[in-house]
Amino acid sequence: MEWPTYLDEYEKLITRMSTPRVMIDNAGCSNATRLMIDSARKHGILLEAVQVLTDLNLSIKKAYICSDGRWFMDVFHVTDLNGNKLTDESILGCIERSLETVHYGRSKCIKGHTALELTGTDRVGLLSEVFAVLSNLSCNVVDAKVWTHNGRIASLIYVKDDDSGSPIEDSQKLDLIGAMLRNVLKGDNDIRSAKTSVSLGVTHTERRLHQLMFADRDYDRKPMIKSCDDYYFPVVLVRNYLEKDYSVVNIQCSDRNKLLFDVVCTLTDMEYIVFHATIDTSRDTASLEFFIRHTDGTPISSEAEKQRVILCLQAAIERRASQGVRLELSAADRKGLLADVMRTFRENGLNVTRAEISTTQDKALNIFYVTDAIGNLADPKIIESVRQKIGLSNLKVNQKLQRDEPKMGAGGAMLLSLGSMVKRNLYSLGLIKS
Repeated sequence: MEWPTYLDEYEKLITRMSTPRVMIDNAGCSNATRLMIDSARKHGILLEAVQVLTDLNLSIKKAYICSDGRWFMDVFHVTDLNGNKLTDESILGCIERSLETVHYGRSKCIKGHTALELTGTDRVGLLSEVFAVLSNLSCNVVDAKVWTHNGRIASLIYVKDDDSGSPIEDSQKLDLIGAMLRNVLKGDNDIRSAKTSVSLGVTHTERRLHQLMFADRDYDRKPMIKSCDDYYFPVVLVRNYLEKDYSVVNIQCSDRNKLLFDVVCTLTDMEYIVFHATIDTSRDTASLEFFIRHTDGTPISSEAEKQRVILCLQAAIERRASQGVRLELSAADRKGLLADVMRTFRENGLNVTRAEISTTQDKALNIFYVTDAIGNLADPKIIESVRQKIGLSNLKVNQKLQRDEPKMGAGGAMLLSLGSMVKRNLYSLGLIKS
């Protein structure tokens, strides 16, 4: 049976309408490349676009999001991680192709491995015990990310069988891995909240970490160890603009890579839709403003809900805060390497606050952020001792915590934001008169 020609043309029209139209401008901005995305609006489309840009290691310096009816226009000013404009045509072509496929749910994930999801109470030496268990069970850790926040830990660990190099699919072995990891996570005082699960690696890793932390209610817990300082603490204000049935979220915090992804990810998973937004970064400070509604079209309805949004957004920003000394491990991969490194950290009283673990062509490329047992910066002498034990050429210090103090107090900055930026953006969006 042949379909009528007009049905084929109709299908092509629908495809064109649902495919984002991407424009790249390198002439209109002196210090960044401008990307414009025009597409039909659907819940989560903004997150998918931001996710593509962050997965391509682009830094978003400014952004303007505007949704009109069923369509949206997003404008991003981006650079590479060194702050340079993008001029390589092959890179620009890759960006354009990637953005044009966001409606297909493209995500950066680890395929072909077994994914282990862990949540529980953080403590010094916990990761050492986790990776020791995996090593003893002949699980080769191929990739992993670990976040800690407010005394909680969430990790996504991708493993394969040490002997066969294949994903672990034997149900009895998976049950054993899950049971042993739960025992480690429980410790002496976390019987109820320690959780493990096993799945095929098909989820965007960092979005899943946000979801695990959110489900664990890390935003509603008190830290068990103090943080290094308050530099990363974000100020979040929420108010309702009732004339247009929007809730307005203002965020002021220190700028860093993937900040916009973390915020949009949380708003999306909390079932809010971003209709308009302005993002601006200057001198390591970021100002973000969002006009949001629930998926049913209503604004935030209560003071309790406002406070929950504030806590959740603060937590989302803090989770990735790179607190502590950054240690970079580059060494030939071998069985038990990760367990040995973590044991050395534990024996020297170092607490791992965040970790990014990867293996490329039989070489381990790992990043650890470490503090002492109570959250202070680790003693340089201890760091040097650990380096000598692991190998000075293998473990290097890359300390990137030198910062300038904000030029304005956070409260003053937010008053300025609410007083002028909200009105300016409402006017620019056509929501109020001059």
